Amino acid sequence: MNKYGALAMKHWIHTDPDRVEAIPDREAFFVELGDQVETQIQAMALALEGRDLPGEQYLEKVGRLNMARLSAEEAVLSELVWISPPQEETSPTTPHWVTQTLGEMHEELAAEDD
Repeated sequence: MNKYGALAMKHWIHTDPDRVEAIPDREAFFVELGDQVETQIQAMALALEGRDLPGEQYLEKVGRLNMARLSAEEAVLSELVWISPPQEETSPTTPHWVTQTLGEMHEELAAEDD
């Protein structure tokens, strides 16, 4: 398992352990996810790098390539790895005015005016 698969597994276990428990073959799942993340990062970084710039110095090129890799990593991890915790199912109390009909509101207002 590559570093992205391990990172995903750690994050998912911490964020939504029930979701991880539901995965039949966790090891294979995170190996495949890690490989997919790496492939997408490499493809996106290559696209973001662009061509060498005329007169570009060595450190400028290193900075450009590193920035492309980091930007690609951020985008792909956000899409495939970072998950949100499950929403707790609550039934908030709906204010009465949300469910009132227009006629009921007019009746209440008329009663207040009297």
